[in-house]
Amino acid sequence: MSEKEIKHAADKFKSGKTHATEAAHEFKEAAAAKFSDLRGTLNERAGEYRERANQVWSETAGRARTLTEDGEDYIRENPLQAVGIALAAGFIIGVIMRR
Repeated sequence: MSEKEIKHAADKFKSGKTHATEAAHEFKEAAAAKFSDLRGTLNERAGEYRERANQVWSETAGRARTLTEDGEDYIRENPLQAVGIALAAGFIIGVIMRR
């Protein structure tokens, strides 16, 4: 190979190397931007799910308090029936557990 051909090949290699480096840099920037967008979307969705979960938890806790209060009110208003129901439930559970 002549010196001119070697220089031409070296220039081509250097040009290709520069082009590959630039392409890799552009790819890295595009990937970082996409990752940033994805992270923002995921954080937004996580916030929505967290908010919805808190809302459901609050509703469930409210219902549980209401049921507890209703049960306490019923027991205060009907103590004999409440004791009878508790005895019957205990008896039935005892029969089932013996088997």
